[in-house]
Formats: sequence, structure tokens, C-alpha cells
Amino acid sequence: MQNLLLSYYGDDLTGSTDVMEALELGGVPTVLFMRKPDAGLLARFAHCRAVGLAGTSRSESPQWMDTHLKDAFTWLKSLEAEICHYKVCSTFDSSPVIGSIGRAAEIGRAVFGQGCVPLVVGAPQLRRYTAFGHLFAAYQDRYYRIDRHPVMSRHPATPMDESDLLVHLSRQTDLKSDLLDLATLRSPNRAAAFDRLAAGAALLLVDIDSPESQALAGKEIWRARKPGGYFVVGSSGIEYALLAEWAQPAAPGEGVRFPPPGAADRIAVVSGSCSPTTERQIRHAMGDGFDGIEVDPVELVSEQSDQAIARATAAGKASLEAGRSVILYTALGPAADRGAEIDRQEGARQKLGRGLGELLRALTVEQALKRVIIAGGDTSSHALGQLGVDALTVRMPLPASPGSPLCVAHSGIAAVDGLEVALKGGQVGTDRYFSAIRDGLGG
Repeated sequence: MQNLLLSYYGDDLTGSTDVMEALELGGVPTVLFMRKPDAGLLARFAHCRAVGLAGTSRSESPQWMDTHLKDAFTWLKSLEAEICHYKVCSTFDSSPVIGSIGRAAEIGRAVFGQGCVPLVVGAPQLRRYTAFGHLFAAYQDRYYRIDRHPVMSRHPATPMDESDLLVHLSRQTDLKSDLLDLATLRSPNRAAAFDRLAAGAALLLVDIDSPESQALAGKEIWRARKPGGYFVVGSSGIEYALLAEWAQPAAPGEGVRFPPPGAADRIAVVSGSCSPTTERQIRHAMGDGFDGIEVDPVELVSEQSDQAIARATAAGKASLEAGRSVILYTALGPAADRGAEIDRQEGARQKLGRGLGELLRALTVEQALKRVIIAGGDTSSHALGQLGVDALTVRMPLPASPGSPLCVAHSGIAAVDGLEVALKGGQVGTDRYFSAIRDGLGG
């Protein structure tokens, strides 16, 4: 592939589609691969100007990263895109032992032989903001410092107890870090300050609190790029920042039009999310024509997982054959979270995602479904791997729920090729998200 603007690795699947949506909305044709593609698959998407690789590092250990991320970054570097992005969640939830952003930055910095790695987390499009190094995020109609956020401060795997992102990172890496704050970013000596700070730090966090500061950040990152690829870390705020810069006279392309997909007669949803946002969405859907089927998460990761999957498949099949859409969920909100029980078994959360994927694959193939949804960031990464999907492209962005587009699956399996798939993080979407996807209206 030639003339690539950007390559990226997504630390989970919903984050990977978030980037793809941002780029497509900016007129940059993008493909997301589920694994390193062979030459033939890569050639099918030669027209794309951005290439993504979906990963699972958000739920993995630093030891896992040492092997898998090094290989992934080495392949992405070989594509010679102008920018290579390690995509993390805009809530920055991570820890020294799970999803370590610090360790990922160390690996990418070494692969690219780069002195300083820019870090961008703020993304106003997703209602995420950084100001003087602190992260703020919206929940419903209010804004919270991330360590006081009603959900992310209590995340079951990686609770955010520190809003100062450089302090949070210092627990994960010994790399020296610094901050290009809002006041300096908006000053006339912005470029000189960026260069001075980058010369003395291995990680440089750039504040973003608005579209205006986002555009300034994109300008500096694009200016600082070097031949052979420039490695950056952050949320999809990276793409939105760069799109502001690319939208100057040398724009990468016209905006893409996305015809509405129309309603689906029935869809299947699998959810491994414990989020109160997903809970509201499930409850709304069950009052709007969906059947809800509870799946025991402890049984799903046990030695009896085959029986659990078989029972859930039979229940889902009955609903679909009756002409009703179905949601199969492992928790109905945080009160039903059984993570403490699940985590007694090593690798159980990955197994949970794979189990939901097996369940969804069976329903998709047997019922010839045309549209499905996977809810939960960690769940999505492991579940989609069971469907035999090779790559995803955007079918339709969802303006009401940015970061969770409806995608098209590309696969060598006939029953999966062309399947429309929406991948939703726990905090994403309005209450009627599942119903809106079924009805083809946007979430």
C-alpha cells in the first residue's frame, strides 16, 4: 500500500472502530484488519489511506505486550504511513498489570527509534477533555474529573483513581514525561515550546479542551512527523486533531456519503458489559420488542461452558424464529457484576468474550442474520474473533453515538461476509441504541 496517511493499533475492538469512524467521516478511506493480513487480503483494500489492526491489549498484561505489540508495531511500521497511532480508550483506564499504556508506549518508542512520543487523550467529539494534564469525561448530562466519574472511577478491572494523566502513567513506566498545557498550546511560541519539551521528555501529553485546541495539537503532531513513520499514543482525539490539519488545501478526500441501511427484521445482541449505560439500553430494548436472555457468566467460563452456550443458543434461536430480536447478556448493570467470581480463573474474561462470540456465530449462521451487535469493549475484541471476520469497513457512522459505527464484515465465510456489525463500548450510546440499530436509524 502506498501513500498511507495513518496506520494504527487499537487496544480493543470498539476503540479500533472508533478510529475508523473518525477517519471515514473525514473522507479518509479506512480498513480495519482483525489480524495481520496476507498480501492478497491487503491488496483488496489498496485504495485505503488508513489501515488499522484490531487488538486486545487493553485487557492484556505487560508480558503479553512485550511479544504481541512488538510484532504488531513492527508490521505497522513496515507500511510506512506518515503517522502510526497506538489507540487507547479516551477514559485512559489502565493499570501497571492490565492494559498498561506506559508499557505500550515503551515498546512503540523502541520499535520506531523515536525520542519523544506525543500523547493526546482529549476528544471533544466524545465529550472527553484534558486541561493542565487532568482528564474530564461526561456521564449523561454532567461532566466529571475522571477519578470522580460515576462509572470509570469504579471500573471493575481498571478503576481510574487519578485524574492527572502523567501521575497515572508514572505508575506504568519510568519514561520521563511532560505536558504541553492549554495556555502554552494557545500561545504564539507553541511550536518552539513543543520542540523544547519533546527534546527533554520521552512522553509529551498535549492538552485538548475544544475543537480549537484540538486543531492546534494536530498541527504540531503533523509538523513534527519524521520519515519512516511517527509514533503517537492516544484516543481517537489523534484522528480528529489530524483531520483538522488535513482539511487544509491539501485535503485527503471529500466527505463520504453513507446511505441509511434501513431496518432489519430481527437482530441479535450479545453483551458482556456491566455498565449502567448498557443496562439502560438493554431495559429500553426489552420494552421495545427485544427478548432478553440472561447468560450466567460464571458458567460461561467454567468447564460447563459448552452446555451454557448450547442453552443460550437454543433460547436465542426460539426468539429469532418467532420473529423477535434478542439480547443475550451476562449482567444487567453494575449491581449484577460477577467479576470477582470470574477473575478467580486466569484468562476468564477473555474466555467470556470468546463464549459470547461462539453464541453469536451460531445464531448468525443458523438464522441467516444480516445485522448483529456486540456490547462491551473487552467483550467485542474477543467475541468478534469467533465469527471468522477478516476485516471491517464502515457502513454508517452513528451521529447520536459517536465511536460505535455500524460496520460491514469481510470474511471468507459466506454466512459472515457482508454481515453488518455494531461494536459498542460500555459507556457508549443513547438509551435506544439497540432499537435504533435494529431500525436503521443511528444510535
